[in-house]
Amino acid sequence: MKGEGPAVCVGRDIDTDLIIAGRYLRTTDRSIWADHAFEDLDPTLAGRLEGAVIVAGENFGCGSSREQAPVALKLAGVVGVVAPSFARIFFRNAINIGLPLVEADLRCVDGEMVSFDLSEGVVTAGEQTLWVTPLSPHMQAILKAGGLVAFWKGRR
Repeated sequence: MKGEGPAVCVGRDIDTDLIIAGRYLRTTDRSIWADHAFEDLDPTLAGRLEGAVIVAGENFGCGSSREQAPVALKLAGVVGVVAPSFARIFFRNAINIGLPLVEADLRCVDGEMVSFDLSEGVVTAGEQTLWVTPLSPHMQAILKAGGLVAFWKGRR
């Protein structure tokens, strides 16, 4: 699986409450989540997420185990997230809903084109090329299907 888009840089220890604040989770209209992603971090970020690759610091997705955080990012049009480390439950939730993640310590320049190839285990941004451990074939199949539910529906 491959992805590409302009970098949207965020810091380290971005928790799920910063990704989507709890006050927006009472609705069944999930598009609201996309409109308010990162609102408490930077109210302008949601408008920049369509087609973007989020480049973050360590421990992205820490905090609660709410699945709504990666869902909000996917609904906002995020192509993928690159960070040196992810909270494990966030990592699994993201793969399960079809949001690609790359574990890499990428130096971020806002707006710089970032590309990744999860099969080859490579991520590039400007002059940087980092080799990372590729995702397992099973995780890649889940992502290619669009998430775990779609993966299992396709196996019938």
